[in-house]
Amino acid sequence: MPHSAEIVKDVVDQFQKIQTHMKNAKKENAVETYEGLKQDYLSLKAILNSLGVNLTDIDRIKE
Repeated sequence: MPHSAEIVKDVVDQFQKIQTHMKNAKKENAVETYEGLKQDYLSLKAILNSLGVNLTDIDRIKE
């Protein structure tokens, strides 16, 4: 079973990748893609919040 620090690192990495894809989708005006990514973003954000991760510095989307 993965250590909690490994889980947090994995989720933070996923969160950062989703944000990058969201920014690209928004720039390309890919509305449906953006909305799909937003669902993943919100799920990951909820997980990080439940793990006690401070999102102040890593949340670039802020939705």
